[in-house]
Amino acid sequence: MAKDFYNVLGVSKSASQDEIKAAFRKLAHQYHPDKPTGDEAKFKEINEAYQAIGDPEKRAKYDQFGSAAFDGSGGFGGGGGSPFGAGFSGFQGGGFEDLGDMFGEMFGFGGQRQNAEQRGNTIQVDMDLSFHDSVFGIDKTITLNKFDTCERCAGIGAEPGTKMSQCGECAGKGVKVVNQRTILGTFQTKMSCAACHGEGETPEKRCTACHGDGVARAKKTLSVHVPAGVEDGNTLRVRGAGEAIRGGKPGDLYVRIHVKEDKRFERDGSTIFSTLDIGFTQAALGAEIKAETVDGPTDVSIGAGTQSGTQIRIRAKGVVSGATRGDHVFVVQVVTPTKLSREQKKLLEELDLKE
Repeated sequence: MAKDFYNVLGVSKSASQDEIKAAFRKLAHQYHPDKPTGDEAKFKEINEAYQAIGDPEKRAKYDQFGSAAFDGSGGFGGGGGSPFGAGFSGFQGGGFEDLGDMFGEMFGFGGQRQNAEQRGNTIQVDMDLSFHDSVFGIDKTITLNKFDTCERCAGIGAEPGTKMSQCGECAGKGVKVVNQRTILGTFQTKMSCAACHGEGETPEKRCTACHGDGVARAKKTLSVHVPAGVEDGNTLRVRGAGEAIRGGKPGDLYVRIHVKEDKRFERDGSTIFSTLDIGFTQAALGAEIKAETVDGPTDVSIGAGTQSGTQIRIRAKGVVSGATRGDHVFVVQVVTPTKLSREQKKLLEELDLKE
């Protein structure tokens, strides 16, 4: 008989994956057999439902074919087996490798996979850029004081010329199996061996520079490529440029960009704006003048009768963006003279210019 897994978990068909997960957590607490409100049959039923619709790919199959798509899977354990035996082996496989982690969060024995690859710490720095460099991009050199692979032992942790031997803690496997007892049963978790950092070997004599850690604090200089068109507040990610860690990958470097103001220019996306002051005569009769852009002075044509507020667009003088480039827009401001000679005043009076 077809089963309505959404109804089993008490959610709608439009529920998000987070809502489905939250509903499963709540029901798992309520119906676990070890609780006063427990119900083994109900607990198995909600587990089967979550296995079907708790994973986006399986949910899509269920939405298309119904529970028939899962006939023969036997529910939570994958073969009809009890969900309470053999250390909950049914938690593994079928896209549900994280169920053990989720129950760890629920019942308090750790919510992260202990055998996940370790990564070094991330580093965050600030970088000041000129307006010009933010438009065109630049390669900037920065110096960091961070943990990096030890140069003396090349990260091995052993004094050069000495041998490595099999780790006695993990018998050379690099991992240790830890049993964790919970109200749901016993979970087996693989953890990276702390004695050898997951490498399976330990040095007979530790490196005198890093004391066997494989990493040491040092000043490192690196070049960071700042792409054209970055804006104030943008953050660049440089993969693997963070702190090193033995037995894992280095962290990342995050560079937060601060663009200094340029009083001549303002930016809106890929367009640059600036004010262009012209005289009364230039506005009335028209003129050819030089005006500043990020590329330097450029020729600008002022048409006869130009008014304040008129916008003059110069193509491809704005912000670089990939293979294209924005424009530069000059906003005209007609400057009215405040200091006129007697002769100039007389001429203007004779002209009697009006609207």
